[in-house]
Amino acid sequence: MTARTQGRFLRPYLTEEPVILTLLSALALVLFLAVTGLSHVYHAQQDSLGNRWFTRGAADLKERRFESAVSDFQAALRYSRDNYSYQLSLAEALIGLNRTNEASSYLVNLWEREPENGFVNLELARIAAQKGETEQTLRYYHNAIYATWPGDQQVERRDTRLELIEFLLNNNAKAQAESELIALAANLPTDPSQQARVGDLFLKAQDYENALAEYRLSLKTDRHNSTATTGAGIAAFQLGRYALAQRYLQSAVATDPSDAQDTARLKTAELVLQMDPFQRQLSVAQRNRVVIEAFAAAGQRLKSCFGTEGSAGATSSGASNSLAESWAKMKPSITELGLRRDPDLMESAMDLVFDIEHQTNAACGAPSGTDMALLLIAKMHEGN
Repeated sequence: MTARTQGRFLRPYLTEEPVILTLLSALALVLFLAVTGLSHVYHAQQDSLGNRWFTRGAADLKERRFESAVSDFQAALRYSRDNYSYQLSLAEALIGLNRTNEASSYLVNLWEREPENGFVNLELARIAAQKGETEQTLRYYHNAIYATWPGDQQVERRDTRLELIEFLLNNNAKAQAESELIALAANLPTDPSQQARVGDLFLKAQDYENALAEYRLSLKTDRHNSTATTGAGIAAFQLGRYALAQRYLQSAVATDPSDAQDTARLKTAELVLQMDPFQRQLSVAQRNRVVIEAFAAAGQRLKSCFGTEGSAGATSSGASNSLAESWAKMKPSITELGLRRDPDLMESAMDLVFDIEHQTNAACGAPSGTDMALLLIAKMHEGN
């Protein structure tokens, strides 16, 4: 066959091939678009089903129907396996059922994906606290404090720090709790209820100075805040500021006369103020009368503590005999006339009173009434 004949024979195929290729390309494009459309429809349907189960689970979780919520969120995850919100909500529902090991596995996975998520860190801190893993607890709580939160970040971070402080106080880590409280108080809004709550926590940490400061800030805004009034009275009492304690405790007892503890503290504060002969505003006659009363009370305490043979034990018998002899020897001089004639006698008498109160407190336990007041006065004037 000649070249011309061959060209004439192939010409129809050569003209038809571009058309076929075009048609095939168009068909492939149509099929691709169809598959893509079907895929989108499928994924949209999956997303819709997942969202429907998630919405149902969120409603169950809100109503604390944790079993149902777990089933709902697991169903949602079948349609969207890696959905962060679904996994987080499932972990929350599992925590509600105390299935903390399962919840923890989800939360750790979520933390690896978003280590700055505040809620995830907070829940991991709570789980670690339940397990007694102190280092992990502190790490996750601190992460949560400085993490990203939806909504009002300041409120979430403050609440998280408060929770951390409660954890530290419950574990008797008072120094660490105090540091966190100082940081919290520095950024506290002018809210009397919040200030009173922080005052309560300072009180629990035995930081009475800062507790009193927070209570007074609270009362500056809301002078009828009974929590702050009572707290201020307790803090002032612990600081040995009995006149201030008396003022706050009088108000607290007037608000709630049934509170036996506040009533007892008020009575003790009043007795301290009545029985302290070292107060500058007292006249000589008043001071002498207080010394006579204190001396008599110490003698009675000595008798009631050591009077029954063996009641305080053999260890303290020598000390009790010495105190009893000193008290008996000084007793004839402790009169108004004797104290006027010898002004230095007052200090000697009170030194003996304080010795008696310390010794009997150690041997026979904490006193009450006048003796408790004298013991507190002794502590106030130690080293003076």
